[in-house]
Amino acid sequence: MMNTKGKRRGTRYMFSRPFRKHTLVPLATYMRIYKKGNIVDIKGMGTVQKGMPHKCYHGKTGRVYNITQHAVGIDVNKQAKGKILANSINVHIEHIKHSKSRDSFLKRVKENDQKKKEAKERYLASTEVLACSTQRRHTL
Repeated sequence: MMNTKGKRRGTRYMFSRPFRKHTLVPLATYMRIYKKGNIVDIKGMGTVQKGMPHKCYHGKTGRVYNITQHAVGIDVNKQAKGKILANSINVHIEHIKHSKSRDSFLKRVKENDQKKKEAKERYLASTEVLACSTQRRHTL
């Protein structure tokens, strides 16, 4: 059994399901809505063999570019011989989920906008005080 090169070689733990989770796929998996441009994480689910991504895409993050009835098309980067190639794959929706990688960035952007707004208000208030204090008062 030396030098085996099967499609699922080395995936004993990669595609295995957790303890007591070998049953049917939860319905929430099918109820998720995917739109073009969404960022998704690819994680192969062993209970569903159809539309399973190749093991080299397991754990990768990509962007949705196409949506069909049971699957989505994803643009993913793949490393091959020292190069990073853009690749498009079709994966069933059981094997993907929405990525949370962008949530922290969007949260940070919102906080920074709030800080900018507060700083601008403080600056405007301080310039009004300065303008009032620097006016000359003429006395008769």
